[in-house]
Amino acid sequence: VRWMMYWIVFALFMAIETLTDLLISWFPFYYEVKMAFVLWLLSPYTRGSSLLYRKFVHPTLSRKEKDIDTYVIQARERGYEMMVRYGKRGLNLAATAAVQAAAKSQGALAGRLRSFSMQDLRSIPDEA
Repeated sequence: VRWMMYWIVFALFMAIETLTDLLISWFPFYYEVKMAFVLWLLSPYTRGSSLLYRKFVHPTLSRKEKDIDTYVIQARERGYEMMVRYGKRGLNLAATAAVQAAAKSQGALAGRLRSFSMQDLRSIPDEA
């Protein structure tokens, strides 16, 4: 549970830090403060990640639980619909390509098969 709290808080920190890095990275000692914050999150003595998780993340997730569940259900339905739609489109493209390839190669295939017919073999003079 401790590691789950750490990784959730760290992921949120990284997402926020990625967005705000360009705005605040020019502050003096920014990188040192960032390193100290990550160590504070990670330290088993300070338990910074569990403190932040219990004070901010968990209450927010609890309040928004129904919205999150609704969003997950909608995303699952949309994902299934998109998979079916693009799967059909992919199969149609593959079938069209196979039919076109067969139509284009039919003439070459017929020419090769003709060279192995019995009529062609009879027309070869016997050397014996």
